[in-house]
Amino acid sequence: MNEPIKDSRLSQSELCFITAEEALQRFRDRSLSPVDLMKAVIARCESVNPKVNAITNRFYEQALDQAASAEARYQSGVEVRPLEGIPLAVKELHPVKGVTTSWGSKVFEGVVADRTIPAVQRLFDAGAIMHIRTTTPEFAHAGHCHSPLYGVTRNPWDTDFSSGGSSGGSAVAVATGMTTLAEGDDGGGSLRIPASACGTVGYKPAYGRVPGLLLDTMFESIVHIGPITRSVGDAALMLNVMSGQHPDDITSLRDRVVIPTATSGGMQGLRVAFSSNLGFVEVDHEVARNTAEAVRKMQAAGAVVEQIDLDWNESAYDAWVTHWEGLFATIAGHHIPQWQYKMDPFVRSLIHRGFGHSAVRVKQTEMVRSAMWQKLSAVFERFDVLVCPTLAVPALKAEHKNDDAGFTINGKPVDAYLAWALTYPFNLLSQCPAISVPSGMSPQGLPTGLQIVGRPFDDLTVFKAAAAFEQAAPWAQAHPQP
Repeated sequence: MNEPIKDSRLSQSELCFITAEEALQRFRDRSLSPVDLMKAVIARCESVNPKVNAITNRFYEQALDQAASAEARYQSGVEVRPLEGIPLAVKELHPVKGVTTSWGSKVFEGVVADRTIPAVQRLFDAGAIMHIRTTTPEFAHAGHCHSPLYGVTRNPWDTDFSSGGSSGGSAVAVATGMTTLAEGDDGGGSLRIPASACGTVGYKPAYGRVPGLLLDTMFESIVHIGPITRSVGDAALMLNVMSGQHPDDITSLRDRVVIPTATSGGMQGLRVAFSSNLGFVEVDHEVARNTAEAVRKMQAAGAVVEQIDLDWNESAYDAWVTHWEGLFATIAGHHIPQWQYKMDPFVRSLIHRGFGHSAVRVKQTEMVRSAMWQKLSAVFERFDVLVCPTLAVPALKAEHKNDDAGFTINGKPVDAYLAWALTYPFNLLSQCPAISVPSGMSPQGLPTGLQIVGRPFDDLTVFKAAAAFEQAAPWAQAHPQP
């Protein structure tokens, strides 16, 4: 006889904010039904999304049917999958077979994908249930989230501000309890930027850790797919499912690193290099204050911290922008004759600037990347991780313009496109894993983020450091109420 589901003793609001780890445990001990969790997050979607605009597509009926099937598996006592019954938000940029995938662009409006990318398929195969798709700027071009198709996605802590991007909808969905787990991609910070702005965890894996196959080329080295979650343990849970070699992706890594969802030992003895600005980024005073406080908490928890001068310069930003513009001209340039006047004007300008770069100009960015690594390599000879702010500002205004000539930080002019982020250098050095975790709140009530960067392919140490910091400076009880 099947054992009935017990009273969960959690309110609907509490259900929306439990971690996947707790939900799975409750599913197993029959104190929570996957159907009740799915109903709670669906109700939360309908209540919150009109204020933040993070959802592009809904699959509620299908999701509830899948949740009922998951409940039956738990009741039957059969072996269940690692994410059985967990609600999942999937970025609208990522192809899902049989579902429209527009990339936030009128170019692909209404186009139905004929495939599901491997990372998302692995989440589905592990039992995660897609109930919503989330917003992205057109072709994921920006660090804030607006598109010709879906408009502006707003920060749930203060809707006058941006969610960050390009995985902005995913971060908002996680932060507000509209989903338990979400995924996205990161070519210049697109997981870590919205995670910082919205007060969640965003992880850029080491290059090749998670198979890509998002673009027509599999050799693009700066784009990564990864998780956005409310806890470090949930990010580990997702990464363990998403990672591993895929036969269609020649760059995917053969070795699999299994990340423990719970760690012990804290930060005792962890060697931490602290850079306040990577050597060249103008950082808002409140962000700097929260970062310094986070570093003090690391020291109090036993880490050995030393402030360093990384001695990078603005050539890193020039290299990333040049690479990015060349990438856009490559993947979207053929749409220009028919579609350019229906594109976001800044996307159009990115593509045209990319057309103007010679092969030599783009190739020369590799020399900058090499010089950057020579300096960072010397740091990693002495330290386990590097920490720095994730963003130089808590968040951008919701209607931020990428070409705003009047954009400033601390009264100083700063390029408005992405010079306010400290994320993109670690896409140029893509083999280095990087995670953003909440570091505090600004006086305006906006979250700030701490970025933890590891040695090439050392995802495990980054997770250990992030989990230990989460224990030293917990953020789980902080939720926005848009």
